[in-house]
Amino acid sequence: MPTEKSFRDLHQPGNPLILFNIWDAGSAAAVARAGARALATGSASVAGALGYPDGEAIPLDMLLQVVARIRAVSDLPLTVDFEAGYGDTPAEIAGNAARLDMMGVAGINFEDGVPPENGIRSAAEHAERIAAIRARTGLFINARTDLFLQNPSDAHAALLSEAAARAVTYAEAGADGFFAPGLTEPSLISELCRDSPLPVNIMASPSAPSITDLAGLNVARVSFGPFPWRDTMAFLTQAAAKQLGQGA
Repeated sequence: MPTEKSFRDLHQPGNPLILFNIWDAGSAAAVARAGARALATGSASVAGALGYPDGEAIPLDMLLQVVARIRAVSDLPLTVDFEAGYGDTPAEIAGNAARLDMMGVAGINFEDGVPPENGIRSAAEHAERIAAIRARTGLFINARTDLFLQNPSDAHAALLSEAAARAVTYAEAGADGFFAPGLTEPSLISELCRDSPLPVNIMASPSAPSITDLAGLNVARVSFGPFPWRDTMAFLTQAAAKQLGQGA
């Protein structure tokens, strides 16, 4: 049975863990068959597959049902996009995280953004929530900062020192990884990897460096976020349109 420790060991700067994000049991089984070393849900993908917008619109109990079905088809380490914790207080968020821990989940993404994209919490406030989760669980806490997602790319260089400081604060609170989605400039990624005390997770995207290049920048984890689900839905739409058009 996978453990949080074995999942943690997969995070190696320069030899990144590749997470091709899933959204249900079927996609989990497909990605597992492709040779994945671990599985990761994406919040937008899970929500979209169930007809909800991103940003904690999906009820937590429904998310847990999806997680249970994924766990039923694969025993690979699973990390769940926990968004901002589905709660208003550190104690409530930690209790929600404990429910995932009891399901055998290896890790979570836990963001400092206020969903859906309504600003960013102070580092101290997010750290308090991380510490509460750490006190209740053994989960790998991938602390995500939304600094880069919620600001234009020409502002990213000026935000880098704040991101590095948040990585330090989150590490001190008990986080295990640092996720900086939206950061795509190679020199900035390299600098963040140098200054972060935590292994850095970068999101693959059309504007991001290749996986090979990210490895060369000392990235420890590469995830694909909503892009696999979006690409799958685009393919389904195109395939259906092609066949349905023949009956016109």
